[in-house]
Amino acid sequence: MGIYGVISYAVSQRTREIGVRMALGAHPGNVLRLILGEGLKLVLAGAALGIVFALLAIRFISTMIYGVSATDPTIFLSVITLLIAVSLAACYVPARRAMRVDPMVALRHE
Repeated sequence: MGIYGVISYAVSQRTREIGVRMALGAHPGNVLRLILGEGLKLVLAGAALGIVFALLAIRFISTMIYGVSATDPTIFLSVITLLIAVSLAACYVPARRAMRVDPMVALRHE
């Protein structure tokens, strides 16, 4: 919900810019790529920080889990893959809304 909220707010703030891009000939796929790219940057930065903090907290984590190594790469990769997939799905809704922006309406916005 947090990523959806942040990206949705960013898209609403950039309505005019997106309208100008569309008026100048940007394809909806370019707008989709732009919005998903922003979301992916945030997710990858958060995942990198999460991995660093998880590795720093391994001593505490290892006392709470059973049957799995605290540094099991399969678990780390699975969680990161799931996080990226869910985050891209959350970014897709505002990106679809941005793709449908009518340039004339966006330029008159505000």
